[in-house]
Amino acid sequence: MPERVETTSPDGVDYGWVMQTTFVVTILAGAPVVAGLSTTTTLPTWGARVEFAIRVGALVWLATAITVFAYAKRKQT
Repeated sequence: MPERVETTSPDGVDYGWVMQTTFVVTILAGAPVVAGLSTTTTLPTWGARVEFAIRVGALVWLATAITVFAYAKRKQT
């Protein structure tokens, strides 16, 4: 029986590391950003608060993901 091949790297970037790092950094950086920005915005209902958190969190996630991927791509061996 042939040995299993369990790794692939089509672009040379470790996508697992990129996803994990994006998740952690987004939580660590995103929570303070959402909390800080929410102090300057009127959010009268829970729906408005949730929508605000999702919109700002999505922008933080996108910026973090692009930055982490660019870092991984630049630092690949």
